[in-house]
Order: sequence, then structure tokens, then C-alpha cells
Amino acid sequence: MGPALLSLAGVALGAGGSLFGQYLVSRAGARQFEAQASAAHRAEVKSAVLKFLGVAAQVEKAALAGSRVAGAAADADAELGRLVDDLWLAQAEIDLAARGESLRGAAYRYAAPLAEAARDGVSDGSALRGPQARFFDAAYDDMWPGRQRETGGSAAPR
Repeated sequence: MGPALLSLAGVALGAGGSLFGQYLVSRAGARQFEAQASAAHRAEVKSAVLKFLGVAAQVEKAALAGSRVAGAAADADAELGRLVDDLWLAQAEIDLAARGESLRGAAYRYAAPLAEAARDGVSDGSALRGPQARFFDAAYDDMWPGRQRETGGSAAPR
């Protein structure tokens, strides 16, 4: 009876070890999936943010140039209108890609004064720096939640 009990204990120990091994493998697989999903999200948000910033820079440049030239031509107005449309489309792309409301709101709060500056003209773009900085912070928080931005370019956990 002793060898039978030892044999049974060996089978139970082997089954337990096998189940524990499968648990560890599935847990590692879940972590790997989370890491891949997070990297894919960062890439999507980064693409949307860079597109938005590119269009925002064009809108700001056109708004500043338009305010310097009195009586801008109809072609310039049409081009500025197209740029503002592109700005709102890029902002909508951020709405779709962002995880949180913080980035969505910051993108809107940056796009709205840009569109207004394009419509009314602006002589100084400094009023846009605050919404732009808040947009950058929100984009960083959306791509790397829980990490604080530092001026040196590296990030540390909060």
C-alpha cells in the first residue's frame, strides 16, 4: 500500500505542478497582451497627436500671416478655411484614439482658440501657448498613464 500512496502522491504533485505552470504561462501571456495593446494605443495616439499638431501649426502660421496682410485674397481665405476644417478632423481623430476625456478636452480647448484666431486673425500667438501646453500634458498622460513628465525628457513613476 505504501508504493501505491507514493505513486498517487506523485501523480497529484505532478498535476498540481502542471496546473501551476499553466497558470504562470497564462499570466505571462496576459501581461504580454497588455503590453502589446498599450504600445499599439500609444502609436495610434502619437500618430493622431502629430497630425493634429502639424495642422495646428499650419493654422497658427496662416492666422499670423493673415493678420499682417490687410485685405487677404479670397484664395488665402479659402486655404485657411480648409486648414481649419483639417484641424477639426484631426481633433476628431484624437477623440477616437484617446483613452480618456482629459486628452479629448485638451485637444478641443486648443483647437477652439486656433479656429477663432484663424477667423479673426491674431497678431501674437502667445495666447495659444497655455492651451498648447495643457494639450501636450494630456497627450503624455494618455500615452503613459501614471508617469510624470520631467523637463529633462525622462519619465519617472508618480
